[in-house]
Amino acid sequence: MSLSSLRAAFRYRVARHLLIGPALWAWGRPEYSGLENIPRTGPVILAANHLAISDSFYVVQSARRPVMFLAKADYFTQPGIKGKFKKIFFSGMGQIPVDRRGGSVSAPALEAATGIVESGGVWGIHPEGTRSPDGRLYKGKTGAVRVALATGTPIVPIALRRTDHRTLKNFWKSRVVVDVLPPLDLSDASPDDQDSIRRATDRMMDAIGARTGQDRVPEYAKKGGK
Repeated sequence: MSLSSLRAAFRYRVARHLLIGPALWAWGRPEYSGLENIPRTGPVILAANHLAISDSFYVVQSARRPVMFLAKADYFTQPGIKGKFKKIFFSGMGQIPVDRRGGSVSAPALEAATGIVESGGVWGIHPEGTRSPDGRLYKGKTGAVRVALATGTPIVPIALRRTDHRTLKNFWKSRVVVDVLPPLDLSDASPDDQDSIRRATDRMMDAIGARTGQDRVPEYAKKGGK
């Protein structure tokens, strides 16, 4: 293992087990179910709804193995002490930078995601593309299904609840719920059939919505709404 890989592994363990993990347990007191649906080895895509900034951290905790999310390269290049801290924090939590300048919006992200799963890793994604502005479940983007079909990687949907309602007032009445669902059936989808990719993506969001109880919105969420 290279020195850079050792450093990344060390930052991940420190962030998960010492910095972020204990805080998540104390604040959210999460209830997990279906953890057996996440394989302990081999490539897998974890696709979760997106209600709050803490969502990706709960996905990481549920996997019990390193999970890589894609993040804007800007998070890793900001100057000063604050920028250095953000770089260490996001790197430690499995975020990897994606520079989207000079290409299409999706191509660099899909290339990075493909590299993660082809190396046997775990790619975490919020198919809505941004946090829900009003708590409803929005239309999912097709990137997760595209990468899954191109690489033969299973997709495991994850339904998150109450991550956006954690306040001191309701602390003892509400707990974060993380339901890991069975792998998505992609047997009738083809990487060359755009309609089948769309249908598979909709089924993935249907499975998540059925567990969370969120109202569905047949359009993409707008960034900056929350």
